[in-house]
Amino acid sequence: MAKEQKNQQYTGESIQVLEGLDPVRKRPGMYIGSTGVAGLHHLVWELLDNSVDEAMAGYCTKIIVELLPDNRVSVFDNGRGIPVDIHKQTGKSTLETVLTVLHAGGKFGGGGYKVSGGLHGVGASVVNALSTFVRAEVMRDGKLYVQEFKAGVPIGPVKAEGKVEGTGTKITFTPDPTIFETVVFNFKTIIDKVRQTAYLTKGLELIVVDSREVIEVGTGKSKQVFPVQKQSYYFEGGVSSYVLHLNKKKEQLHFPPVYMNKTVDDINVEVAIQYTNSFTENVYSFANNIYTPEGGMHLTGFRSALTRALNDYARKNGILKDKDENLSGDDVREGLTAIISVKITNPQFEGQTKQKLGNPEARPVVESITAEGLITYLEENPGEARRMIEKNILAARARLAAKAARDTVIRKGALEGMTLPGKLADCSSKKREECEIYIVEGDSAGGSAKTGRDRKFQAILPLRGKILNVERARLDRMLASTEVRALIIALGVGIGETFDIERLRYDRVIIMTDADVDGAHIRTLLLTFFFRHMPTLVEGGHIYIAQPPLYKITKGRDSLYAYSDQEKESIILEIEKKANDSKKKKEEIIEEEVEIETGEEGEELVVKKGTRINIQRYKGLGEMNAEQLWETTMDPKNRILLQVGIEDAAKADEVFSTLMGDEVPPRKKFIQTHAKTVKNLDI
Repeated sequence: MAKEQKNQQYTGESIQVLEGLDPVRKRPGMYIGSTGVAGLHHLVWELLDNSVDEAMAGYCTKIIVELLPDNRVSVFDNGRGIPVDIHKQTGKSTLETVLTVLHAGGKFGGGGYKVSGGLHGVGASVVNALSTFVRAEVMRDGKLYVQEFKAGVPIGPVKAEGKVEGTGTKITFTPDPTIFETVVFNFKTIIDKVRQTAYLTKGLELIVVDSREVIEVGTGKSKQVFPVQKQSYYFEGGVSSYVLHLNKKKEQLHFPPVYMNKTVDDINVEVAIQYTNSFTENVYSFANNIYTPEGGMHLTGFRSALTRALNDYARKNGILKDKDENLSGDDVREGLTAIISVKITNPQFEGQTKQKLGNPEARPVVESITAEGLITYLEENPGEARRMIEKNILAARARLAAKAARDTVIRKGALEGMTLPGKLADCSSKKREECEIYIVEGDSAGGSAKTGRDRKFQAILPLRGKILNVERARLDRMLASTEVRALIIALGVGIGETFDIERLRYDRVIIMTDADVDGAHIRTLLLTFFFRHMPTLVEGGHIYIAQPPLYKITKGRDSLYAYSDQEKESIILEIEKKANDSKKKKEEIIEEEVEIETGEEGEELVVKKGTRINIQRYKGLGEMNAEQLWETTMDPKNRILLQVGIEDAAKADEVFSTLMGDEVPPRKKFIQTHAKTVKNLDI
């Protein structure tokens, strides 16, 4: 593909103009998804996609992303350099056209690219439109060409500023703070994206440098400046290396991963497959290096081939007997980690955010390449093949047991004349969008919550003790747990193959546990359950964590609540300030002069030179009465809720596997590594 491409000329005629740039500043969300943190980083992704396009075309071997002071970012690639000749359609330089005209790029049939990720051609122009300042530097024909822009408008024409060796493009931009909620870039977010890109483009070196803070050594001519952080990524193994990275903390059933890389009908397919001893599926699909979280035709073709190839091999070699049912898609994907990456001309994505690949021609190509490659591997590696299929057969048995358990749950509910668990205190409203359910730790807190709630839209489900760790359990064992069954039935969405998000009974599912170690453990177990078995709820923003206060601080008739030790100290200082300002109390509140007396229910009575302050530490939700629980944690006007989201599904999977899996050493290492960053540790 690259050799064919190299024979073509990359000039101004390669660039096709579709329409202008005016709408971008008015409606930025239409082009970058949002004006929040995700949208801000999307600016970097657009430029990165353009540079990767050069690499996929065979012209670029290195990309450097650098975070600079004053919230600036630069993206450099050593590709051909954006053309600077006059463009026939616009009468302006091609560089200016690319940076000021929406849908101007080498991806619309002008011969610029055969395969590209930034397919809409809006990347550079949108970045320009949403930045206060942009500087474009092009190394081409032995010269350095420079052009600068302000809010998308050229400050002047393209100018040659000297001679250079090599070719390439460097775009430096400053995002507009009047458009974005924040203009501070996250180094970790960028390196995660760049690492993923390196896995998907084998042989390409990607470097991320954070120069926002620098270390200066020496003075005068000997002065040197060192970036605080720098990460480099280069993988010859491609998606096979990616799979090994995802499975590094799991027990692998075979090594190395099954790997396929083949081009058919101008569609390049790269697939890597590896089974682990886990019970969950981790399959990620990409089209032209763009992650497609909703899958598409390439994923459909892969799944079909996987199921067919494993069943055919198992039948042919007598592992599956005549009396045995065929393995289902769910059976063959249990414990599977796989990456499916296709590179295709004119990809058809659903929407600007590129969630799903729609090209029908991708399905048969991916299916045939995957089936052929997998069958070959199984026949050449009979020992690994048997381990894989025995894993599939165990999953099939567990699926049948889970179905029986699920049917029992449904029958039991019907026999009792009810579909909801008895411990659930439901709300009266039937409109999902206004309803919410609190999952509460313990009967005591559940009682306070039931009494204090607004019965119209708030439901309460108390759970007794710690629920099952579903990271280490199949569905059949999970459904044997009374607490897990109650949770599934209360939410109404079903589980496994019966899961249906449309049946969700509450728009907000709120986890409310004690502010101690046990409460944190229960919260983690619940989050593991939702992430592994109801990820759609997490991705859809339906899961929340309630934030009950740690302290109640009372002086006289006035009471205030503190949600952290820092807030508690601030409140005490504010009481002191008010006392001094009003000149009613001239005593100073000094920590060394505090006398602690024990009051009722473990509360602290802090007496400070005549100023009596009552500080009550809530060690559990059950210590609050119904009125206090409503006022601090359940009243929509006052409460604090943390919405649970997944920025990086692969990273989230790794963390859950580490913390909740069977392997102790990775968990110990994780805790030791992150112990110093833990806040509000309750020992």
